[in-house]
Amino acid sequence: MADRSGFDDYVEKHSDRLLRSAYLLTQDWARAEDLLQTALAKAWVAWGRVSDDPSPYVYRILTNTHASWWRRRWRGEVPTAQLPEPSQPDPTAAFDDRDAMWTALARLSARQRAVVVLHYFESLPLTQVADILGCSASTVKTQLRRALLRLQVDPALQALNEVR
Repeated sequence: MADRSGFDDYVEKHSDRLLRSAYLLTQDWARAEDLLQTALAKAWVAWGRVSDDPSPYVYRILTNTHASWWRRRWRGEVPTAQLPEPSQPDPTAAFDDRDAMWTALARLSARQRAVVVLHYFESLPLTQVADILGCSASTVKTQLRRALLRLQVDPALQALNEVR
């Protein structure tokens, strides 16, 4: 059996400093006590091979043990008092928005709906929309203005704005 004489004296004399160092490593008293206990258990096993000054050896065991705990520790979740905001938008919100827009567009007249779709959804200039619909640009502007006024007061879109 290995010679472990002096281990008890060393622990009694240096445990406060070792615990303080363990606390500085872990920043938690309970974890520091666990770290010190684990390090001293490892030092006790190797005590027969330790030289006259065991402090560097024990401190090395302490820091290596802490490093192995730190590497293994999973940091994926941290408990908080309030839940964080969702990282991605609600996938059903896009369907609700689209449904509200389709409902509101369906309430427009056929000419107004065509003007809105061609100008805003297809990004066509008003002159090209006029050419496609076979009317003047001023008629397209008038139809577009009336369509936008109707969309502003449409209940489906107002309900959507109230939710946000």
